[in-house]
Amino acid sequence: MNLTSTLSKDFFPFEKLKALGLPVAILMLLMMMVVPLPAVLLDIFFTTNILLSLLILMVSLHTFRPLDFSSFPTVLLFATILRLGLNVASTRIVLSAGHTGPDAAGKVIEAFGEFVIAGNYVVGIFVFAILIIINLVVITKGAGRVSEVSARFTLDAMPGKQMAIDADLNAGLLTSEEAKQRREDIAKEADFYGSMDGASKFVKGDAIAGILILLINIIGGLIIGIAQHDLPVSTAAENYIILSVGDGLVAQIPSLLLAIATAIIVTRVSTSQDLSKQIGSQIGIKQAWLPSAGVLFLLGIIPGMPNFLFLIASGLTLFIWWTIKKQSAHSTAYNETQGIGNDESDVDKEKDENSISLSEIADNSAISMQLGYGLIQLVDDENDGPLIARITGVRKQISKELGFIIPQVRIRDDLSLEANHYRIRIGQEIVAEDKIFPQLLLAIPGDSAQTKIDGTDVKDPSFNMDATWIEPHQQARAENLGYMVVEPEAVIATHLNQVLSKQSSELLGQDDVQALLDNLSETSPQLVSSSVPKIIPLNILTSILKSLLAERMPISDLKRILEVLTTQNVKNASPIELAESVRPAISGLLIQQIAPLNSPLPIITFSAELEQMIVNIAKQTGANGLILEASLIQKIVSAINEVMEKMQSQNRNAIMITAPVIRRDLSHMLRQHIPSLNVLSFTELPDSKKIEVVANIGSEETSNN
Repeated sequence: MNLTSTLSKDFFPFEKLKALGLPVAILMLLMMMVVPLPAVLLDIFFTTNILLSLLILMVSLHTFRPLDFSSFPTVLLFATILRLGLNVASTRIVLSAGHTGPDAAGKVIEAFGEFVIAGNYVVGIFVFAILIIINLVVITKGAGRVSEVSARFTLDAMPGKQMAIDADLNAGLLTSEEAKQRREDIAKEADFYGSMDGASKFVKGDAIAGILILLINIIGGLIIGIAQHDLPVSTAAENYIILSVGDGLVAQIPSLLLAIATAIIVTRVSTSQDLSKQIGSQIGIKQAWLPSAGVLFLLGIIPGMPNFLFLIASGLTLFIWWTIKKQSAHSTAYNETQGIGNDESDVDKEKDENSISLSEIADNSAISMQLGYGLIQLVDDENDGPLIARITGVRKQISKELGFIIPQVRIRDDLSLEANHYRIRIGQEIVAEDKIFPQLLLAIPGDSAQTKIDGTDVKDPSFNMDATWIEPHQQARAENLGYMVVEPEAVIATHLNQVLSKQSSELLGQDDVQALLDNLSETSPQLVSSSVPKIIPLNILTSILKSLLAERMPISDLKRILEVLTTQNVKNASPIELAESVRPAISGLLIQQIAPLNSPLPIITFSAELEQMIVNIAKQTGANGLILEASLIQKIVSAINEVMEKMQSQNRNAIMITAPVIRRDLSHMLRQHIPSLNVLSFTELPDSKKIEVVANIGSEETSNN
């Protein structure tokens, strides 16, 4: 038998008893209210009650944040039940055996009663009344109000906190586990403050019950002592008042401790320090102690004042100031020795107008967006940051389409921009900019829109279409007139989508390719290890993938790409030629995005004469690329544009099909005029894919050449 199994068997009874401890304790509390207890047990339970209250107070003082003591409301309930049970048990003994003397209810009650009363019943009752007032009116009432306000504010802030977590998660600032933990903390915080709002009523009710129990014990005891036991009034008063005040005091002191603990918990601000360190660090500033010492010194030299006492207090305060100053100087010297700048020097550096930080001139973000001050509200947490969620959606969509993770978009304000302007950068290059109105909506006319709507006429930044910025109350009318109404954050997101799709090849680097290889190596380790870098260097593979992305060819099937490349003569071919050899193997990824599996693929072709002419021109120009006359290019582009617009009106897309020998040069030429056009060779069409020729660019262009 090993040690682990032995320990498990030995400690099993203890763990079982530990689990049964709380239910048994609750049953005992209920029995205390019904079954008479001897005075000895009362002394033990009252001592335990005081100990429990002190422990709860000490734990409250040493928590860093309220949630560190999340069980406090339940513990407070149990402590209150214990105290009330003891009150019931002690009241039974006081009323039934109080005539025998002040020690009838045990030594604890007798000691507390005689200590407070000290031979004067009236003074004892007033002292007890003051304790009740302090507990009920000051501490308990204040803690209850703070609990109520905290619970209300916490519940009101929950939606905003949840949205902030979602925004950070979408922006990639949090992992899913961290976001889940934060959501759980928010839910626990709401539950905690809601419970504390109710638990504070326990303390208040307990204080009121203490007053009533005191009156019952005194009045009932005097009646029982005089009427039933024929005690003299003075003797009855001595016995029952000592017992009543002692009983009330031994219950109110733990109640006062719990009320203080409740106030500490609900007024606690979450920090990385316990309460004593937090208070010490915040009041331990030398600028506060020196003036205080001066004021005490002035009071100490005024005639008629207790001069000696004030001068001693002034000297002590001055000594504390000197100690804090010495510690601050020592800390500053240590930081300078360690090369750590203090807060004051950091602030001075920030305030230095002549200083320039490296972040102001060198931004290493792959994608960044600058916003004018009028657009800050689109990323403000108080407004739920709608733009951040939109941008995250764009990143996810493009990442899925192209097969690699689009880098995070860094959003910054730029005071050099006009209020409603924004600017998009890829690296350091400005690739797009425009202007939107965050309080308005953009109405884009559809095919059925015939009536002009009032507003600010502009061009849609994404597709350069006529559009109008309208007031939100015009949305219903615009939609009825056939307009498509778009929110301002959607306008920016669509523009960003277009830019990222067009510039995707600029976003892929060797680090990204290595991450893709690392992911593939989990399922195809042999393929990765045998191909990169043995056959294909990482930089060459990166260039190949960038060439594919430049024409929006997805690279999500990296396994098939490597399999094709390992069969090619990599050393004697350029990355562009290798990319062309890969395209037929992965073209299906692009085609399935354009046409569903069971739908025919719309294609545009050239007439045989025009295509043969372009092939002949390409052979003549050779490495110089495809060179056509401007008029011919214009006619081809116009014809293709007409077909593309017709297809878009049907919510369909079409691709250009041509001979392999001219595919790349023709694609490079046409995409300068029609960025959204995909040009494939007929060898890249899957054999099983049905096609639909939607247009054939005829031979009229040839005759005009």
